[in-house]
Amino acid sequence: MAASAVCSAFSLRRGCLRPRAALLVGKRPCTAAALVGVPGAAVGAHFAVPAQYRYPPAMHLPYTCRPARRRSPAPDPKPFDRRRLLAFVLAPALALAAGSCSKKMGGPGGAGGFQMPPSPVEVADVHAQTVRDRFHALGSLEATENIQVVGELNAKVKQIRFAEGQPVAAGATLVELDDREIRAEAERAAATREQAKVNFQRASKLSEQQLVSAQQLDDARTALKVAEADEALARARLDKTRIRAPWAGIIGRRKISPGAYIRSGDVIAELARVDEMKVEFAAPERYTGEIRNGVAVELTTPAFPNQTFHGHVTVVDPIVDPEARAVQLVARVANPDRKLKPGMSANVTVTLAERGNALMVPDEAVFSEGGQNFVYVVNPNSTVTRTPVELGARDSANVEVTRGLTDGARVVQAGHQKLYDGAHVMPVSSLAALQAPGGPGAGGSADPAGAHARAGSAPAGGAGREGGAKGSKPGRQGGAGQRTGTTR
Repeated sequence: MAASAVCSAFSLRRGCLRPRAALLVGKRPCTAAALVGVPGAAVGAHFAVPAQYRYPPAMHLPYTCRPARRRSPAPDPKPFDRRRLLAFVLAPALALAAGSCSKKMGGPGGAGGFQMPPSPVEVADVHAQTVRDRFHALGSLEATENIQVVGELNAKVKQIRFAEGQPVAAGATLVELDDREIRAEAERAAATREQAKVNFQRASKLSEQQLVSAQQLDDARTALKVAEADEALARARLDKTRIRAPWAGIIGRRKISPGAYIRSGDVIAELARVDEMKVEFAAPERYTGEIRNGVAVELTTPAFPNQTFHGHVTVVDPIVDPEARAVQLVARVANPDRKLKPGMSANVTVTLAERGNALMVPDEAVFSEGGQNFVYVVNPNSTVTRTPVELGARDSANVEVTRGLTDGARVVQAGHQKLYDGAHVMPVSSLAALQAPGGPGAGGSADPAGAHARAGSAPAGGAGREGGAKGSKPGRQGGAGQRTGTTR
């Protein structure tokens, strides 16, 4: 190898320079530190032999390598730490001792030793009930019939014969107009008809004797018919001077006064039929397959929140609103006491279906994990089992369980947050009373193991067909168009 070979980077180890690639001098590897006395030799990142000292490969250089001076090793920057060794040795032992202690304390899966006392919980009994699938909407009340009473003649108001806001009978006279001129015209028309009638009778007798022509008889007959029509027209105009109610209802406030001159079409008052009311509301398009004429409805109003009015659907609009994606419905509701007024708002509940033997539990008894709903079922030995369930109809208090429970089961209603599968429980009447300051202890307020706690089978409000929502409790829905149901 040529003496001009280049030696690359050096590394510092134990105080001496040692090249990664050694230079061959005299067929022996030599370090940079060994090139002593070689002119132009420099120790650095790279070094080279000057040209005058370069020899052919076959020749031997007179320089020899000498070993580098060995230096004492540098002290260890990290002194020995006895505490680390002690922690390393004792960690497995401590972990083993902790696991053994956990099992002896009666934790989940533990056996023998000290057992945890039973946890006080509220329970609810599961019973079969009848559930009605419903949906709620906000509607507006209207009168079954509602008109504006107007005059048909240009005349002066002679007399007003109705009391504002009071019921009126069908055909009752509401307003009388000045009829003197129109009555005179009617009397003249009656006289003209009598004269035409006499002329026709005379012409008929003469025609039988062939004393008048057939043309004269036809003229007399036509004159009689015209006179009768004129009289009927005059009688009709005279009758219009008496403005009457077309049907029974409630008359509103009057908009005219006696002595006022009204023209044809002027509004006198409003008349409404309120013995039966209409309620208009909208339903989401997804319910169009279940809503039909005759479906039962119930409604309440802010004015009478404790009274429920019953009726049925009478109109299902065949066209769905393309903007709201809803179908308009009309229902009729009986109003015998006339409490409902046109224009009132109403909370409408439509019954879509009814199911029997539905299992209902309090909604706080259901909890969710990973999209699955669970309840804790209390076993006869006072232990609990976490049971997956499927939910159906719900309301603000109860929820229907369609799969996972049986009739007569008992579930944990409150206090399940710290429970686990197989935990022992102690039913109590109320956790709030148990935890209240100065209240009775757990043992004093506990019910017997077989005693019934607050039952979850009490009648509930509406419930819908939604499944459980993710979270600690199943979700609820509300608002217009919401589908719910009732239990009984």
